[in-house]
Amino acid sequence: MAGKKVLIVYAHQEPRSLNGSLKKVAVEELSKQGCTVTVSDLYAMDFEPRTTRKDVIGALSNPEFFNYGVEAYEAFKRRCLASDITDEQKKVQEADLVIFQFPLYWFGMPAILKGWMDRVLCQGFAFDIPGFYDAGFLKNKLALLSLTTGGTAEMYTKTGVSGDFRYFLWPLQHGALHFCGFKVLAPQISFAPEIASEEERKAMVASWAQRLKTIWEEEPIDCTPPWYFGQ
Repeated sequence: MAGKKVLIVYAHQEPRSLNGSLKKVAVEELSKQGCTVTVSDLYAMDFEPRTTRKDVIGALSNPEFFNYGVEAYEAFKRRCLASDITDEQKKVQEADLVIFQFPLYWFGMPAILKGWMDRVLCQGFAFDIPGFYDAGFLKNKLALLSLTTGGTAEMYTKTGVSGDFRYFLWPLQHGALHFCGFKVLAPQISFAPEIASEEERKAMVASWAQRLKTIWEEEPIDCTPPWYFGQ
């Protein structure tokens, strides 16, 4: 939709991978709609995933005992966070929709993307206490996880060996995104591209492009325990 701003946080090392193709087609489709699309290509940026003292410019609020969460919160309020964090916060602040594009590692995000969440979505910026879940500071924004798996769709069912895919989405969608107030759109899961045929991989990319044509008409999921675990 013209005028909308989209941030794609992309975590894959290889541009020719399926993740690379899914990111590329999203940029193309959304740009064609007149959206402004920004990509944070975390590996290309050599993004720092670790939460350290270096994230705070200048003096600590308590130099005697280092508490990262407290120091990041204080630094945010004083505008003393490292520039690689504030650059990302600015992109998030401007976005109507944030798409996370990544391969699933151990039922979670790759470390570089986990580190982006740890450092960028700090207290004061993304949430406060109180000021989380439906009251989170990013409550007027949409978020969407577009991910690839090693396992097949059949493995990620209630009776499958890996359990329902919604189980691993709970900490990512609910514990991080919804906690910060995001309205979460249904995930885009491309199952087992490594063992898929060229045709099947092309179909995965095409179905994502097709979905993006009407993405602005979608309603968010009901991000509560029943969506993930049933009644």
